[in-house]
Amino acid sequence: MTEDLAVLARQALERGEEAEAAPVLAEAAARARTDARLWQWSGSLHRALDEYALALAAFAKAAALAPDDPSIAFGRALVAFEAGLDAVALFEAADRLVPRNSEVLQCMAAARVAAGDGARAIADLDAVLVESPGWLHGHHALARIRSMMGQRDAATASIERALAARPRDVTLWQALIDTLSQGEHFTEMGEAARRARAAAGEHGFDLGEAIALSETGDAAGADALFARIPDGDDPVVAVRRVRHFLRTGRVEAALPLIERWAVREGAALMWPYAAIGWRLAGDPRLGWLEDPRLVSVIDLADKLPPLDRLAGLLRGLHLARAAPMDQSVRGGTQTDGMLFTRIEPEICALRAAMVDAVEAHIAGLPPPDPAHPVLALRRDRRVRFSGSWSVRLGGAGRHINHVHPMGWLSSALYIALPEPGPGHEGWLQLGAPQASLGLDLPPLRWIEPRPGRLVLFPSTLWHGTVSFAQGERLTVAFDVAPPR
Repeated sequence: MTEDLAVLARQALERGEEAEAAPVLAEAAARARTDARLWQWSGSLHRALDEYALALAAFAKAAALAPDDPSIAFGRALVAFEAGLDAVALFEAADRLVPRNSEVLQCMAAARVAAGDGARAIADLDAVLVESPGWLHGHHALARIRSMMGQRDAATASIERALAARPRDVTLWQALIDTLSQGEHFTEMGEAARRARAAAGEHGFDLGEAIALSETGDAAGADALFARIPDGDDPVVAVRRVRHFLRTGRVEAALPLIERWAVREGAALMWPYAAIGWRLAGDPRLGWLEDPRLVSVIDLADKLPPLDRLAGLLRGLHLARAAPMDQSVRGGTQTDGMLFTRIEPEICALRAAMVDAVEAHIAGLPPPDPAHPVLALRRDRRVRFSGSWSVRLGGAGRHINHVHPMGWLSSALYIALPEPGPGHEGWLQLGAPQASLGLDLPPLRWIEPRPGRLVLFPSTLWHGTVSFAQGERLTVAFDVAPPR
């Protein structure tokens, strides 16, 4: 019986049908009373539904029944962490049951950062990486935490140390190149690709160097390297090639690649560049792709918890000293982890209001269109958030123009704002591409920020903000996951 219910729960999680399965597992667990596995599955289903109070209670019962079960201990710690509780001790307990488990170690480091002990998180991860220099996820986690703690220059230190001992390790070289790319250290990235080739031979390092040369203005050098890289089936290669063509004024070379990838798996990565290419070429499909009806501007102050209380809570979560290295924030900080899984009453009320607003936005979208990246997706599924966070910008802070191609819909919700400045200072701009592409394309739309105002737009739409002179700009943002 337990195994049958476990299969039901597992399939529900895979298919996005947790709402149907959760009551069944909760009832079965309550009836069995002493079956730890049923309580664990019940907790997992509640977690998938963002019902964290119920998930916490279920995992607590599972842990009481099976205190030495590693998966239950880890699940309980993870749910507590995601709910916004201090979960360090729970992760330490899980670590004692399964020492040196990579997932436990990464989550424990994140929990230490959330508890205000970033220095300990860095020290612990670094110590493990001394013993296990091939742990790639650990290097990535450490680089991200170091960047958030204001140690951006040391982000790749553990990888460099590992390479000193293992100079022919191709995966470590690729990790170094990828980390430098995320931090937009393109000069160093190109040097790393050349070092990698000299130390480890030809193992696909051409792409990293080609990207670096293109981003730093060496068009001829990038051309030569891109010519050596086959098109293949990698959307990342295609996007980087299109970026290079657009940056160097060769729209006619970019368009065939854009057309080819707009109908393939991985198209979400290419749609932002389709918008640029079609705009430059005067293609009327730009109006179809970026239909103004895909954007909603909604004033919700009367439907939100008191903004001053919400602002106070959010400020307390901004413990980092700088933004993560792979994000668009400049001159501010961004919270780590999922904001909407926290169980503070203000966050629960905020999440509920966002669900209502997203549902209303989806209901008002233009008719379904199987060829459109937004309108092709089904609309009868519950709203799921693939990310949610807060950003706090100081004077001169801004978001560089960027996209969220892994989402379906993205957002900006204004909580606290500085005094209005001249012109479009502090405003949200939609449709202007990343400045590093060097294209003279102004925004398609400007949106004035106001406390309590929510803006919803396609995740593949370029967006960013104009810097402001002084004060504080506190926002919440989230991505709606593509419906399953």
